[in-house]
Amino acid sequence: MFDIFRKKSIDKILEDSEHKDGPALKRVLSAIDLTAIGIGCIIGTGIFVLTGVVAIKYAGPGIMVSFIISGLACAFAALCYAEFASLVPIAGSAYTYGYATLGEVFAWIIGWDLILEYAVSSGAVAIGWSGYFVNLMKSWFNISIPPALCSIHSAQNPHGYINLFAALIVLAITVLLVVGIKESAKVNSVIVVIKVAIAIMFIAIGAFFVKPQNWFPVVPNFVARPEMVADPLETPLIKMLFQSSGWVYPEGFGGWPGIFTGAAIIFFAYIGFDAVSTAAEEAKKPQRDLPIGILASLVICTVLYIAMSAVFTGIVRCDGTLKVSDLGYSEGAPMAYAFQQTGVHWVKTFASGAISVGAICGITSVLLVTLLGQSRVFFSMSRDKLLPPIVGAIHPKFQTPYLTTIVTGILVAFTAAVTPIEIIAELANIGTLFAFVIVCAGILFLRKMKISSTKPSFRTPGAPYTPILGILFSLFLMLSLPIRTWYRFGAWLVIGLTIYACYSYFNSPLREKVHKSSQALALSILGLIYVIAGPWFIMLFEPLLVGHVPSTVFVVLTSLGLLGLGAIDGMRLGKTEEGNNRKNAQIAGALGIAGIVLMVVLHFAVPAYKLF
Repeated sequence: MFDIFRKKSIDKILEDSEHKDGPALKRVLSAIDLTAIGIGCIIGTGIFVLTGVVAIKYAGPGIMVSFIISGLACAFAALCYAEFASLVPIAGSAYTYGYATLGEVFAWIIGWDLILEYAVSSGAVAIGWSGYFVNLMKSWFNISIPPALCSIHSAQNPHGYINLFAALIVLAITVLLVVGIKESAKVNSVIVVIKVAIAIMFIAIGAFFVKPQNWFPVVPNFVARPEMVADPLETPLIKMLFQSSGWVYPEGFGGWPGIFTGAAIIFFAYIGFDAVSTAAEEAKKPQRDLPIGILASLVICTVLYIAMSAVFTGIVRCDGTLKVSDLGYSEGAPMAYAFQQTGVHWVKTFASGAISVGAICGITSVLLVTLLGQSRVFFSMSRDKLLPPIVGAIHPKFQTPYLTTIVTGILVAFTAAVTPIEIIAELANIGTLFAFVIVCAGILFLRKMKISSTKPSFRTPGAPYTPILGILFSLFLMLSLPIRTWYRFGAWLVIGLTIYACYSYFNSPLREKVHKSSQALALSILGLIYVIAGPWFIMLFEPLLVGHVPSTVFVVLTSLGLLGLGAIDGMRLGKTEEGNNRKNAQIAGALGIAGIVLMVVLHFAVPAYKLF
């Protein structure tokens, strides 16, 4: 059982990456390309969309402080990423680092977590792209796109139906990524130049319309908002922890609670520097260039973020009275809204449209890099046989993992088309922060490991204090996220661990061959756990699957599937095997049948299990 913590040596990781038996990824990326990939992924929806939303709803001008808090968490994590990237220049990012230092089960958890991070962040990016595209059509061409085609149905938007443009841009980027990494990098570099220029233009022009009094107080006075606590699951987890100690955590706009909540949400704007490490196997000189790409992209973007948030809050008075819905059709494009408030015609038309162009370009490059990262994590996990090897197939002509890229594109397109942006951003944040915790913890373990093949060209300064600070900052920001986000994250991890227990554990090349009877027994035990803990699982899955019946159906079908497989294999093997294998098979068959009977009984006795 404890072999789930078995580590894959760094020597073995490097050996497996050589692709002696088939096509390999092309090493064509320079330090400039990697820095551009980092900037391309970081500057996007976070700065062009969430900055305005968070300033209006939570932090006001204190969003500048929120950026500093989030930036510190990222800085500590980035230093740890840089050391790992120089030592293990392999696709897979934190998944690979976790496999080398913490063990297989942690590697699986972080790999599954990275899938969540990149998939949902890609969805949020696509939604932001759609918002600015709609704004550009309105401001430059006076074309109003019906809400039914560019937004999701909600109580605030009863006319929304599907975000068609978000889905279409995802599919277009997917095609580009299949064609080749060098082509993708060229497109990304051009886009990065455009969007950085637009960001500087926003700062330069907007500075003339800033009203300094809008910045004060930097930590705005707290404004209670009872409507924010209507749903207890939407309150930060840290509030529940404070209340248990007798201290009431205030809920509303402004104050330090608003700044901390804003930091947890705006953290989404920093997601991206870690994506540089997923392109490690396509870098020319990874040991030198990966740390440069990670750290340089983070520094450049942090400076731009603080400057842009200062200009936005200097133009738009964010004192708790303005609501996101007041932005009108610019709800998905708050930076463009800021220019529209200047009262100067050319700024309201040309400059506002230019911001939309820059945002569209910027968000496109973010989407390109997040989809790239997602497919490379899939690729690395399939190479380790924790996912089916076919998933990581490399195209013989384009030399890209085309199957993972296509599957990722389809799933993200669907997510972006039907999911609100705030839910996606929160999920991406908690997934990324959890990855940071794993990477920072990995550095602490790395210091005690003996490595025979190579030494890192970059070492995290201030260790062990820097990794510990990275862990503490990341955990604090995780606690500032809503309870419902933790439920969704927990549900995602439960699903992932189920896949690990049913497939990855038995197919890992790091352990001895597992007999079929032991596998059948494991399936029956896992199914029985689902049955007994069913009501809790249903509560956990309900926020993710939206509704009691879908949650119950998921738990029931999963339980029956596991128990059925365990029972069938157990009864079949119990007739043919001998000794301990026969005993394991018989126990598996008995537990499987008992679990199915228990499920039927619970359907009539426990309300949570009632499907009708």
